[in-house]
Amino acid sequence: MILGLLVIPLILISIVFNALGVVSLYRFPDVYTRLHGATKCTTFGTLFAVAAILLYSIVRYLAGDGDRFLVLFIHTVIAVVVLLITNPTGGHALARAAHRSGVLPDPAIVDVLEEDEKREGGAAA
Repeated sequence: MILGLLVIPLILISIVFNALGVVSLYRFPDVYTRLHGATKCTTFGTLFAVAAILLYSIVRYLAGDGDRFLVLFIHTVIAVVVLLITNPTGGHALARAAHRSGVLPDPAIVDVLEEDEKREGGAAA
């Protein structure tokens, strides 16, 4: 009962942030702001889901329910480390690919990379 009172708010916060990530895919004007909204919100939302899993597994392990909850804890920690590395890297790779293929940002948004290239007089490698 107490465990549910601790885990349920974390899951609800996770759902809210992941839903905001989905909304950002529909509401933002271009690929760059969509990537930003989706990556930030889903990373933050997933961290709350992971916190719920970690809390659940620690409480169940300390209650003597078996070593499987320790294994769940270890696997979740490994998964969050991988998530924190791959999610921003993937978002950066998608944004770079969009920029290199000529997808322009919304006109209201300033493209600093393009302005730097114009000042230097050439394209960046």
